[in-house]
Amino acid sequence: MVDFVQIQAIMKHRLLEDRAIRAVNTEGPTLEAAVGEAATLLNLPLKRIEYEIIGKGFSGVLGVGKKDWKIRAYQKLVTEQYTAVASVLASADTETAAPVIVDKDGEVFVRLDDDGAKLKVRAPVMNGKRVTRGEAMRALTAKGVTEIDEDLVTTVVNEAQGIYIRVGSFKRKYTNDSMISVSITDQDMKAFITLVPPGPGGIDMSFETIMRVLRDNRVVYGIKEDFLQDFVDRPTYRMPILVAEGSQAVNGKDAYIEYFFKTTAKKGPLREGTDGRVDFRDINTIQNVVKDQPLAKKIPPQEGSVGRTVIGGYLPAKPGNDIEIPLGSNVRLGDDRATIISNINGQAMLASGTISVEPVYMVQGNVNLKTGNIIFLGTVIVTGNVEDGFSVKAQGNIEVKGSVEKADLEAEGDIIVQKGITGRNTGTVKAGKSVYARFVENAVIEAGNMVIVSDGIINSRVDALKRIVCKGKRATIVGGHLRAAEEINAKIIGSAASNTETICEVGVDPKSKKQLDTLTENKAIREKEIEEIKLNFQTLNNILQQRKSLPDDKELQMKELMEHHRALLAEIKEIDEELDIIQERINSVKIRGRVSASEKVFPGVKVIIRDVVETVKNEYRATTFILENDLIRVTKYEEPDEEAKKPPAGYG
Repeated sequence: MVDFVQIQAIMKHRLLEDRAIRAVNTEGPTLEAAVGEAATLLNLPLKRIEYEIIGKGFSGVLGVGKKDWKIRAYQKLVTEQYTAVASVLASADTETAAPVIVDKDGEVFVRLDDDGAKLKVRAPVMNGKRVTRGEAMRALTAKGVTEIDEDLVTTVVNEAQGIYIRVGSFKRKYTNDSMISVSITDQDMKAFITLVPPGPGGIDMSFETIMRVLRDNRVVYGIKEDFLQDFVDRPTYRMPILVAEGSQAVNGKDAYIEYFFKTTAKKGPLREGTDGRVDFRDINTIQNVVKDQPLAKKIPPQEGSVGRTVIGGYLPAKPGNDIEIPLGSNVRLGDDRATIISNINGQAMLASGTISVEPVYMVQGNVNLKTGNIIFLGTVIVTGNVEDGFSVKAQGNIEVKGSVEKADLEAEGDIIVQKGITGRNTGTVKAGKSVYARFVENAVIEAGNMVIVSDGIINSRVDALKRIVCKGKRATIVGGHLRAAEEINAKIIGSAASNTETICEVGVDPKSKKQLDTLTENKAIREKEIEEIKLNFQTLNNILQQRKSLPDDKELQMKELMEHHRALLAEIKEIDEELDIIQERINSVKIRGRVSASEKVFPGVKVIIRDVVETVKNEYRATTFILENDLIRVTKYEEPDEEAKKPPAGYG
């Protein structure tokens, strides 16, 4: 919290220091001459000079006894600067501290007017000194005031209301009145006044007189009335004073586009994981947008504001320039005819001055630390490889021209890997539709339609909602667990030299089978917990029979075990209900599952069709395994369906 008391003390100290440095002592035959000399030495305008009278001057009698005025002058702006700073600091914490106010002495002013001699006294601020009666009397005497009402002077000093009160009279001499002239410069944009000080018996220039003279000289706009109110109390003579200023015309701002997405491919902020580590693979360079998302908005041009001269003339302003709305591909204008909206999911881009949404994101080269992980609401094409530890997720397709290493790929459409997938037992590839690859090794593959591999599938877990087809010169399935609803087809299944188990399972929706396996596993875990609870119950019952009552902690344990037991039974009931639903769905699906090898099936391969399991004991050639009458039969080899023979465009 800001300590405003300390700030005030520091400001006051610096104010005094500044005054000591920026102060001069001057003298002159008149007070105005001494102030003018100080302004010259300090290189400041008269209005920024503040002074203290060290010695009063005296004109003498017939030149005898004449004394110059002596003053100590300094820059008035110093006080204003520190007061402004104090106000800013005070506003920063208005609820916890009062605004800083700088000490200021009281002031006395004397004005000679048509109505007589008038006195004004201002009260001090904070710890400033009050004006004394003596100071007021001396100020009146210095102005040649006679017949002074001293009691009224005392009242004015004591009340210090800051208004002029008539307290005496003076011998009026009209030829010595203060005089004013007006000059208009800078093509009628500035108005200056120059005052001639009053002589003995002459009246001071009033605010009302200045305003009347300005009007008479056609100055009607931009008059600095607040300045003039103060100026008449502290007038500056024989030099031009700026009292009115026109306003320049302000041309309207040009129309512009406000973007709601990053228009340059800068790396986004790195995110910290739950373990406190930063994953440098998540650098967020893609501007993903969704259909109907606002991308930008045109801000229309502004009309601008006219200017005024001090004599009331108008200065025209130019309206801002309009621009075309930069519509590119896959975007449209909203109902307001100003907002640019995306027509599709994809990547928002600003290129050649137009806004577009691209349905395809192209990675030139490898997915690595340079690109970071890829998340895109469209199709992703990688011209190189997807390196270890990185991921690519797309709402459309993913096509990798190179290979996929120990990485994760996920797409709602197809995933095409023109070389191979080497998952190293942790990499996963999930496609909403089909997966196409040259080979798959030590990976986990899930496809909503088919998995098509040209060379081979080795030691991998592969699930396909329809079929898995391995069709090529080296189209071999060796090791792993493959599941497809309709068909698994390869050139060779199993290996004579490999001890790794090869499981080919068909006839059941892999997704449903996976749910079935997960639910069965969860049920087994809960049943095991129930058995443990029963053992704990038995232990507590033994204690109860021996002691006739249980200690408080054991009693609490008994209640907790009973509640946990009830919860587990409820969970098992829910699992059984889900199992029944899934099993019924599996039984209702009439799928003719088959496992086929165009050349050879080696002994040891496990074939599962629906719920029937058969371990191959002999070597078979050009064989298809089917289910008939709840038995797995070996029949002549059947070619895969035509759908599996047509890889997507661009796949080699």
